[in-house]
Amino acid sequence: MSLALYTCLFWLCTSGLWTAQAVTDEDSSSHRDLAPTNVDFAFNLYKRLVALNSDKNTLISPVSISMALAMLSLSTRDSTQFLENLGFNLTKMAEAEIHQGFQYLNSLLQQSDTGLEIHMGNAMFLLQNLKLKDSFLADTKHYYESEALTIPSKDWSKASQQINDHVKNKTQGKIELVVSDLDSSATLILVNYIFLKGIWKLPFSPENTREEDFYVNETSTVKVPMMVQSGNIGYFRDSVIPCQMIQMNYVGNGTAFFILPDQGQMDTVIAALNRDTIDRWGKLMTPRQMNLYIPKFSMSDTYDLKDVLADVGIKDLFTNQSDFAGTTKDTPLTLTVLHKAMLQLDEGNVLPVADNGNPVHLPSESLTIKYNRSFLFLAFDKYTWSSLMMGKVMNPV
Repeated sequence: MSLALYTCLFWLCTSGLWTAQAVTDEDSSSHRDLAPTNVDFAFNLYKRLVALNSDKNTLISPVSISMALAMLSLSTRDSTQFLENLGFNLTKMAEAEIHQGFQYLNSLLQQSDTGLEIHMGNAMFLLQNLKLKDSFLADTKHYYESEALTIPSKDWSKASQQINDHVKNKTQGKIELVVSDLDSSATLILVNYIFLKGIWKLPFSPENTREEDFYVNETSTVKVPMMVQSGNIGYFRDSVIPCQMIQMNYVGNGTAFFILPDQGQMDTVIAALNRDTIDRWGKLMTPRQMNLYIPKFSMSDTYDLKDVLADVGIKDLFTNQSDFAGTTKDTPLTLTVLHKAMLQLDEGNVLPVADNGNPVHLPSESLTIKYNRSFLFLAFDKYTWSSLMMGKVMNPV
């Protein structure tokens, strides 16, 4: 199954964390060889963005960014080198198969009934004097459902509004703001966006959500709506990396890790995030009766990926020397890549109305975990092994 090439975390299946239900096609094993490299790329990108926003919330979608960058490879003369910088091994998978796999993956994530509400995509906004080649436009439309829209080159306020309106429409109103004051020297602006919300398999009752303190740092505290749950939940306390964590499943194929570093150990935990760490956590996660407190929040941010992609080896993409021979008809192309991610974390309630009024019973003998200070959030789609979201929550308000 060619989708496994891009979806980052096949090794979690072998750890027992996820069932290997997607591995059914005869040719699937040939694509698993590439998955570890893609995981490394995802964590590398995430760590660099966190470093650039050390005291702020950070939220990205690795699978969404991978799709956007793979799409851009259609525009470059040296697409082989470009794809290799993303971690793909072209001795094992042809370029056409890469794009076909992303096409299939995008369809699975957005159209299958998984209990996850996902709106994701790419849109290219062109200055009026830029003309893209028909072959490039056809390929990006066919494989990635991406559109190319013209924006005014002088009126940046109008251009910003056009970008925001387009993404708002494509996400059914979930993402309303991508740019506020666009002012770019680029002739092409690629906007990559994703919205994620899920229904919990073990839902929180809204009646039990209460206002509590969240400790942003040693001197700052904010009030947050805190969701409360009592149940049997996957748990692991790491004796090697200073943190503890839970695993919460969504209805369908989604699953999420909430990682709570020990006080003052956030940087240490982030530095330790890699394939081996996640694999070990998956093997050691065990069900535990607990009283769980998680803040209810909505988090989003927009990133210009220029600097962070240059740090991971993709430099020429953003220079005037970039070779976009497969893209433009005449005008030289300069590029900006914006990534907009939005996560909505709420009760995910599917309980009958009659049950909602029952207050949660919190057994005193159960383990109590409160996510009332900075923590990490990782969300995956188990069927495709996609890394949907990676977040650092410093302040949920």
